[in-house]
Amino acid sequence: MNKLHVAVLMGGPSAEHEISLKSGASAVDALRAAGMRVSPLVVNGPDFDLPAGTDVAFLALHGTFGEDGQVQRILETRGVPYNGSDSVASERAFDKAAAKEAFAAAGVPTPRHVVVERDVRGMAALKPPVVVKPARQGSSYGVTIVTDPAKLEWAIEQAWRYDQKLLVEQFVNGRELTVGILDGRALPVVEIRTNREFFDYEAKYSGEAEELAPAPLDALTAERVQQAALRAHECLGCRDYSRVDVMLGENGELFVLEVNTLPGLTAQSLLPKAARAAGIGMEDLCARLVGMALERRAEAKAA
Repeated sequence: MNKLHVAVLMGGPSAEHEISLKSGASAVDALRAAGMRVSPLVVNGPDFDLPAGTDVAFLALHGTFGEDGQVQRILETRGVPYNGSDSVASERAFDKAAAKEAFAAAGVPTPRHVVVERDVRGMAALKPPVVVKPARQGSSYGVTIVTDPAKLEWAIEQAWRYDQKLLVEQFVNGRELTVGILDGRALPVVEIRTNREFFDYEAKYSGEAEELAPAPLDALTAERVQQAALRAHECLGCRDYSRVDVMLGENGELFVLEVNTLPGLTAQSLLPKAARAAGIGMEDLCARLVGMALERRAEAKAA
């Protein structure tokens, strides 16, 4: 490992640029602590050059370009191994509407929803409260919980600022949970508690939330949540790691909301907290991700 040259890609052109820089800085510190030669690389789009001698590209990008398959396709074309899901799975997971189709086909429980693309007539099938969200965006940008039908049009306009394709989803009242997946196994469940309407951008990054790792759940419920998350990860074709958001309804029903293929790696991020609850520190977590990318490269050469 101490001979490896890893380029950490961060920043990106999405609304999550600043958070990505923080994830990238955290990954750089962890990989250097693991003894690797690390080159931080701030990218702003597809026109980037990796440092000479790069063995692995470590993706710490979030949102558009980072999680939607674009940067993955570029690296695949260049033959550079990287952490996380491949381009096809990344694109499928990033598009919440496409992910819902995969969930339905695999029997993964998820809230009722309609897809809106400038035609709002399909929303008649759902009655408030509903959640309006851009289909292809992260960090809860453009997401609104609508309880008053009169505010639905306003919520749609807010979401359309981020994407022309929207998801209108039946609101689930219950406990907010998230499950990290690492190398085919579910990490301890994390529960998110906030006084805000939901776990939005401000709650995520301003400390306005309490995150319990592991979540105070009985063993059977925790296993149900982990299994649902793992099925969601697998049905999308994800690999290496992800973070799956799940709602536990008041009657005990589970609903998978989405799968994040490049979850945050900051000190406040949920995946590292789940990993720590499993006894896996940040240094070990990032080193494992590099190791998985190297294994794929070795397998490809041997094939």
